[in-house]
Amino acid sequence: MDDNERFLAVARDRLTHDGLDVVGTARTQAEALAKAAELKPDVVLVDISLGTDSGFELTRRLVAAFPDLHAHIILISTRDHEDFEDLITASPAAGFLPKNLLSATAVRELVSPHRC
Repeated sequence: MDDNERFLAVARDRLTHDGLDVVGTARTQAEALAKAAELKPDVVLVDISLGTDSGFELTRRLVAAFPDLHAHIILISTRDHEDFEDLITASPAAGFLPKNLLSATAVRELVSPHRC
């Protein structure tokens, strides 16, 4: 889930090239929740900054609606982990990845048990 269409395309290509099946993308919270219900993904990547929306709020909503996603959501951002450290720790996400380090290996390392 990211509000930047260009990043969504690059991330999809990178993860697919690295061997992950990308089943969908979303640009809004409503779209992310609908696609999670429809596609039942094993892992969800959520941008911390979604324009006027909060990636932390979306993470809480996803886990509330789909408990199996607890610890299967990865927060991503162009900003540093330290900028959001307390919020990341308090969230039900598996962890955080800077967007420039996004890879299938990094996703697999954060998600336990490895379901992707």
